[in-house]
Amino acid sequence: MLRAQAGVIGVMAAAVLPLTAAPAQAAPPDAKVVPIQITGDASKRFNLVIMGDGYTATDMPKFRTHLAKHLNDLWTIEPFKSYRSYINVYAVEIPSGESGVSCDPQLSSPRRKTPLSMAFWSGCRQDGVQRLLVMDSDAAKTYADLVPGATLANRQILALANSDTYGGAGGTYATASGGNAMSALIAPHELGHSLGGLDDEYDYYQRGVPGGTYTGPEPDSIHHTLHTEQEMKAQKKKWWRWLGERSESGGTIGRYEGGLYNSKGVWRPSQHSMMKTLGYYFDQVSRERMTERISAKVNLIQTQTLTDKPVGADQVLWLETMHPASHQLSVTWTVDGKTIREGARGPNLDLSEIHLKKGTHKVTATVTDPTSFVRDPAIRSSAALTQTRTWDVDTSVKTPPSDVPADFSSTTPTDQPVGAQSVVYAETTHPVSTVPRIRWELDGRRVRGGERDIDLRRLHLSDGTHQLVARIGSNSRTWTIDAHRPTVKYELSKATQARAGHTPEYVFDGPFTMRLTGADDRPGVVVSEFRVDGDGWFNYFGWPTDSADPWRFSDTGTVIDSLTYGKLGKGRHTVEYRAIDPAGNIGDADKFIVTLR
Repeated sequence: MLRAQAGVIGVMAAAVLPLTAAPAQAAPPDAKVVPIQITGDASKRFNLVIMGDGYTATDMPKFRTHLAKHLNDLWTIEPFKSYRSYINVYAVEIPSGESGVSCDPQLSSPRRKTPLSMAFWSGCRQDGVQRLLVMDSDAAKTYADLVPGATLANRQILALANSDTYGGAGGTYATASGGNAMSALIAPHELGHSLGGLDDEYDYYQRGVPGGTYTGPEPDSIHHTLHTEQEMKAQKKKWWRWLGERSESGGTIGRYEGGLYNSKGVWRPSQHSMMKTLGYYFDQVSRERMTERISAKVNLIQTQTLTDKPVGADQVLWLETMHPASHQLSVTWTVDGKTIREGARGPNLDLSEIHLKKGTHKVTATVTDPTSFVRDPAIRSSAALTQTRTWDVDTSVKTPPSDVPADFSSTTPTDQPVGAQSVVYAETTHPVSTVPRIRWELDGRRVRGGERDIDLRRLHLSDGTHQLVARIGSNSRTWTIDAHRPTVKYELSKATQARAGHTPEYVFDGPFTMRLTGADDRPGVVVSEFRVDGDGWFNYFGWPTDSADPWRFSDTGTVIDSLTYGKLGKGRHTVEYRAIDPAGNIGDADKFIVTLR
């Protein structure tokens, strides 16, 4: 989780390094590509390729369990949650001849021969960092190349080690240990490096050793600066657009000293975002970058009416766009530079309805992602979030008749439930002079939807399971909507005093523990979260040394490997808790009050 050189890991994982540990090996004939989530053609999607190392054939069920846990956590973290529909996930199962990886956990631990040659201690180096988990990047590429349609331009490799030791790295490719209590949080941090080009916000290089004072020029890093808040605003630099807002990772977006492995002389946007402390979310500054990078891996406009020759004024122009899981893209049509009426904002434009004058015209469609995650106009107008297509229309051209039947071409996957806050989409075939109309039905009754998608949030669905159907003539697609909110229960160690009520209160004379247990009406991993005194939501992963152990609160916290966990401070505190299910539903937050004396 360190950046640029070998690193030591804070509440994260490792460093951004060339992840090479040994000569590349040929892919074994029994390596197998397993589709985990398919949202579209691999050549048109962002492909997350996850492979394991040190998992024998007997260990492969463990790899699948580790993979599922990583993905369940990833889909609760923005912007992965909103842009999950942009991402295909493939597992590459690579049976290893030996179980485990090299130099785990000590330099004196065995060197193991595994397909990716994964190794702690920066690759078993005497001067290495114990948590820095590197691999043979050429071998990783060889295995990733087994996924048809996934290329260097549209994929990201994440490799999981068969290890319970805390560690990982983020370079061209990302690595993480598979079985550590915090492993599923290491991976998104490392993807912040590998995919987002983000830097570490640690204020130390070696754990337990405070970093020095930064003496360099203004950092290139988008989330580090030497500027004051006033200078950022006046000069419109760095994160000036977000200053003063509540941070997604807790507190307020401002200026906090420490970062880039220095404790003084350089500042970051938030007190503790994911790039500093595992368990919290990306703050807005990092989230904006990650949104840009994910979006840049796909084309907003997937396909369209051919633009290589003039079209007649008697046909329908159409686009097929990407479909974020959380919101709808904006489509605007112009004719000869003038915007068409407000109603023409869908992906289809019937030219016969706009009564063009005789002659030739330029018709342009502009697709923009209006996400609130982005405020920088340069990012908004970039190809990642805005794309256009232009047609020459000649009214003298007569369009030959078409026998393309009206049907569905692609949709939100129907093989798994969708959450009650999702946007469901359905693309259709494209007859040349008509627009297939979709009829949306919810639980057997007709509801109003968009031309190609429907935002389930506006339906205010009651708790439970619902059925959504899209129909074109006799053709249909059906989705199960999971509108049941997950629940979470807490269990505390014995209190000195306890008072029941709408908001229970507890008094402790010393350290105490809290266990959170999430539950849902469907199979899958439920992610529990908590926050203290209104700070950022924090992923409950158990305890750093063992995910089965409860979280431990104390006045001064518990130091584990030079990092402090569970520091509460004496006095009265409000603890809130909630759960997130695999469909993305967030349960109602509840709370209790504790007083630590």
